[in-house]
Amino acid sequence: QVQLVESGGGLVQAGGSLRLSCAASGSILSISGMGWYRQAPGKQRELVASITSGGSTNLADSVKGRFTISRDNAKNTVYLQMNSLKPEDTAVYYCKAHIRGRGSYFSQDYWGQGIQVTVSS
Repeated sequence: QVQLVESGGGLVQAGGSLRLSCAASGSILSISGMGWYRQAPGKQRELVASITSGGSTNLADSVKGRFTISRDNAKNTVYLQMNSLKPEDTAVYYCKAHIRGRGSYFSQDYWGQGIQVTVSS
């Protein structure tokens, strides 16, 4: 079994910062891509940032210059550092990882349970 557990969300004032963490655990052979998505009320889930196993990153235009994604492969953990937060960043943030489990011949996507980030104006 593989699990992704997010932490670090909460309520912050506009202009503030938060750091999200997502740790993968369980019977893991390897992890390739990891990323963060978010879903605001009444909107579709959107990609915020992604990172490859080699460290190449991709950020949505709306967060470039404010958010940074990183990962610690030894800890199977991905981070999202969010600075200069805006009210429009308010959403439930989800972690996703492409994982090959031990004993599996293929990789598949796993999702975290989601964590609320609220930015007040």
